[in-house]
Parts: sequence; C-alpha cells; structure tokens
Amino acid sequence: MTVPRPFVYFCPSTESEALALLRDYKGEAKILAGGMSLIPLMKLRLVSPKYVIDINRIESLSYIKQDRDKIRIGALTRHHDLERSDLLKKVLPILSETASWVGDPQVRNMGTIGGSLSHADPSGDLGSCIIALRGELVIKSERGERTISIDNFFVDTFTTVLQPDEMLKEIIINVPKDRSGGAYLKLERRAGDFAIAAVATQISLDPKGICSYAGIGLTAVGPTNLKAKKAEEFLLGKELNDKVIEEAAEIAASEAKPTDDPLRGSAEYKRAMVKVLTKRALKISLNRARGG
Repeated sequence: MTVPRPFVYFCPSTESEALALLRDYKGEAKILAGGMSLIPLMKLRLVSPKYVIDINRIESLSYIKQDRDKIRIGALTRHHDLERSDLLKKVLPILSETASWVGDPQVRNMGTIGGSLSHADPSGDLGSCIIALRGELVIKSERGERTISIDNFFVDTFTTVLQPDEMLKEIIINVPKDRSGGAYLKLERRAGDFAIAAVATQISLDPKGICSYAGIGLTAVGPTNLKAKKAEEFLLGKELNDKVIEEAAEIAASEAKPTDDPLRGSAEYKRAMVKVLTKRALKISLNRARGG
C-alpha cells in the first residue's frame, strides 16, 4: 500500500495557529515540517494521523542568526540552508559539514533540522552533531516554552520528550571558543544512504594545547543518537596525542549499542567502525583546532 489513509490537512501561517491546532487535536495530529520522514511513513501506513499540520508557511521558524555568544537556528531551517550558511561555515563548520551528509539534494532542499530532530531516527545525522555541540532545544506549546538539553531530548527510537501539544521551535548552540574544531564522518553503503555508522566530534584546546572541551555523538549504533560520555570525559585535561586519541576511540566504541543488520553489517563490524571513525574525526578536529 502506497497511499495514506484519509486525513484532514491544515496549513497555519503563524506559530499560535499551529499550537492551537495541536491543542485542539492533541494526540491525533502530526506536524509536517520538511515531510521527508512523515510522508513516506504515511504512504506505507506505518503512521496514520487524523490531522496533519503543515508548518512550512510559518516564516518565523526559519532562520540562522548569532545572538552574542550563541547561534540560534529556527526549527524550520532547511538542511540546504545549514549546509550553505556563511555564518555556520565560519562559526560552526561541523554543522554545515553534517548537513552536507544528509540524504540527497532533494532531501536537503526540503528537510528541516527541527523535523529531523523531532523524528528521532537513530540514523539521523544532525542529532549526533547537536549532541557533540551540546545544543539546547526550545520547545513550545500554548502552555509556554521550555528549554532542554539535547542530552535529555531523545527517549527511544522515533520517540522524544515532546508532548502531543508541543513542537520544537529553536535550536541554541554556544559559539565555540578559539582553538576549536569539529568533524563529522559517515560510513554509508552508497551516497545519500542511512549511515552504517557515523561520528560527530567537537573539541577545544586551552592556550597550552590541553583539551578543555570534548563532544562526541554517535549515529546509527543505538536506539537513539548516542552521547559517548565516557570518551568525552577521558579526553578532558589531556594533550591529544595519538595514544590518547586511540584510547578515546576505543572507549567510544565500547559505548555504542549496535545491533546486527542484514543490510548494514553485524554489531561487531559497526562497533569496529565507530572506533575507526572516532579516531579519524578526533584527528581532523584536532588539526582544525590548531588552525589546520
């Protein structure tokens, strides 16, 4: 079956209209942002909402801007805009780099950062990047706004802390300090495919070259995008030489929770790839933090 079940379609032009619809049809409505995930699921009848709330005309949800020491990104911002943003290339290049790995040009032209995060696919690229950057998410409903860490956003596969009357409004990321660098590396069967495994790393160095910040996010090797917390903690306060990076990569691989997959390989293979990708990404991040 490739035809969705019947549904009622709404296309609000303001946030308040969208939130009122979420309130009125609480638990029976789905938000359509980019539609790159929801539409295929509806066509396969894996998801069949009675009401679809298309927020693509809400212009207030699409932006990338700097507010002092923070970067603010509207939930409706397209992957293409993240990839091409001059501001992000200058201040948060890892985010532009990660966006370039998402799907193909058609997906990047329509898909949105808020839709990707809210969909909570453990194979989603941007979730791991925002974990590495320790982003905060602004969630809005008619009851008000709340801000939570990305670490507390993902609950399980395709499940977040979003309540039925809430929507993701904004992503907030601290501007990295000087002597910072990041990288996103992805292993895939073919261009545009979901990851076999992928790793996002972001580090900062103090004036003596010691690691003062470490963020590591893992893609497609667990029920959600994963934070390699032990590996992050291991890096802090150390000079990042080959031995330290090798050990951190081993720790990150031990924190992965992959499963056997007939399409993308065994759990053992995926864990081994996490180690390889973490090692490479940390070396690239270190080189960039040093000005390379």
